[in-house]
Amino acid sequence: MGRAAVAASFLFAASSAAAPIPPFEEVQRAYLPSEAVLLDRHGEVIHELRVDERVRRLPWVPLAKVSPALVEAVLRAEDKRFFEHSGVDWRALGDAALDTVVRGVPRGASTLSMQVAAMLEPQLKATGQRRTVTQKWDQIRAAGELEKAWTKRRILEAYLNLATFRGELVGIGAAARGLFGKDPSGLDEREAALLAALLRGPNAKPPVVAKRACQLAGAQPCGAFEALATARLSEPPKLEGRPALAPQLARELLTRDARRVQTTLDAHLQVLTLETLQRQLAQLANRGVRDAAALILDNVTGEVLAYVGNTGAGSSAPFVDGVRAPRQAGSTLKPFLYATAIEERVLTAASLLDDAPANLVTPSGLYVPQNYDREFRGLASVRTSLAGSLNVPAVRTLMLVGTERFADRLREAGFEGVVESGDYYGFSLALGSADVTLWQLANAYRALANGGQWSRPRVLPAPPGKSVAIMDAGAAYIVSDILSDRNARSVTFGLDNPLATRFWTAVKTGTSKDMRDNWCIGFSRRYTVGVWVGNFDGAPMRDVSGVSGAAPAWLDLMNALHRSDARTPAPARPADVVVQRVRFVPEIEAERDELFLSGTEAAEVEVKPALPAAARIVYPGEGTIIALDPVRAGRGPAVAHSRRGAGGGARCPMAAAPGALRIGADRRARP
Repeated sequence: MGRAAVAASFLFAASSAAAPIPPFEEVQRAYLPSEAVLLDRHGEVIHELRVDERVRRLPWVPLAKVSPALVEAVLRAEDKRFFEHSGVDWRALGDAALDTVVRGVPRGASTLSMQVAAMLEPQLKATGQRRTVTQKWDQIRAAGELEKAWTKRRILEAYLNLATFRGELVGIGAAARGLFGKDPSGLDEREAALLAALLRGPNAKPPVVAKRACQLAGAQPCGAFEALATARLSEPPKLEGRPALAPQLARELLTRDARRVQTTLDAHLQVLTLETLQRQLAQLANRGVRDAAALILDNVTGEVLAYVGNTGAGSSAPFVDGVRAPRQAGSTLKPFLYATAIEERVLTAASLLDDAPANLVTPSGLYVPQNYDREFRGLASVRTSLAGSLNVPAVRTLMLVGTERFADRLREAGFEGVVESGDYYGFSLALGSADVTLWQLANAYRALANGGQWSRPRVLPAPPGKSVAIMDAGAAYIVSDILSDRNARSVTFGLDNPLATRFWTAVKTGTSKDMRDNWCIGFSRRYTVGVWVGNFDGAPMRDVSGVSGAAPAWLDLMNALHRSDARTPAPARPADVVVQRVRFVPEIEAERDELFLSGTEAAEVEVKPALPAAARIVYPGEGTIIALDPVRAGRGPAVAHSRRGAGGGARCPMAAAPGALRIGADRRARP
């Protein structure tokens, strides 16, 4: 022993100076999980996302939360006298030297303290298969310093968190979750023995690991360990059971530099919204509907309380974000059109619009707007037209407002996809031909709820953003009142529909061309809820409108949000909005109290009989060019047309010679 002591002293002197031992707390802070986490407003984890592809680590696990069975198995496997030595087990080191020199069987005999020292200082790691003599003595000296700086429990805790167990799994948290699907505190004796056996050979084959685990446990026969090793080690480990409630936001917000991000979301509402959409899609499964998205905003703060971009594994495209994906707006833009007309005093809520067939000539051809039910109702007030979502009156309103002015209003309301001129969209802009996102739509309706004040929504905690007035508060109030009017809505939807709530809400549905998109956007005093239903690939649905597709989910969410405060009152009326009793002559609609901007009120709306007009062709429209079949020439009528005036409407044939027929600018029927 004297010679060994002299040799040890010489080697200590010859070895390089040991690096300073970092404080335990510093090692903890430097330990970064490979999974970044998204937190809700209360600090609850709602999503985990891997941001480090090199290793798989979960958050640091305190020793108190590790199964005693695992601690015992690790000590038996790696360092039997851990609590007895001061960093170096000289007896084990002597036995290892004897085995290496005399028997030719290499053995390391590194204690847990020596292994942790090597984990903390890269220079102490083995070069190639084995450490050099100098590296070994540096490791021994570092272990001694570590024992002076840290307690035994901290050394053991650090070892369990820094050790590689299997493949890319580093740390007991990832190992327990990845191999057994449980927390470290729940490991039993067999699982603990298997994990301890992996420390010597993380990538060893299952039979080898099973044999060593069986020896550690002192159990015979070893069949149970062999079965466990085969079941758990034959396939790549999977970290199952991780929260995955907001994948779209997680991919946007979580990075290697931002591994723990708190949001404004509410975990309870996020789960509720996801389940509501999944339930609604199950109801629509036989109608060719596969996807849905929803957004819930706090009206005052603009905070996003729920953000569901799709319904997860059941979605046709799980990586598509339905909240940010541009889709055709359908009728959801009509409130902003009528608000513009009311604000500019072109119309009032009592103004009458003609809901009758219209053939409008555009640069791209004839535009013939139709109502959803293919019926026309004649004269209808603005209140009835908006609440009942009549299409032709909306187009006539756009003709009064102007396409360019309406396009500007949409851009002011945050619809960033409206990048072309009003003429580019034409009259179809009134019916939602522009591409919008659920994010934009819900926030624009939130501006209606806030009296025309618009601000950006936010998913990160911060003071409310600066608001901008995008429309007159009185016009916003009148439009909101119309959208809350059940009686006015009943002309199209009836009195019993999913838009009717027990408390005050204003709501609008929309369906795009060929039933490719369903929307339902609405607000109460406190919340704005937007729902989209459709197919991410653009495939049409079968007989699904906004009322039957998106509205039931909207209603469920609104009812859940107001479960404890169902007496939510209507907003306060602005000072520049007056109530006026109005009657219609003749009685096109029932006499009622109506809302007007101050100075536009009227007690009576009278429709005077029109003077008889000359007969005019209403179909084909002005400028229409019709190619005629020369084979049919002389065999009877070639073109059917409709005329109006001078005796009422009629439909009759129009004879024409072979070639092309052009409808003149005056569109009068001529012999």
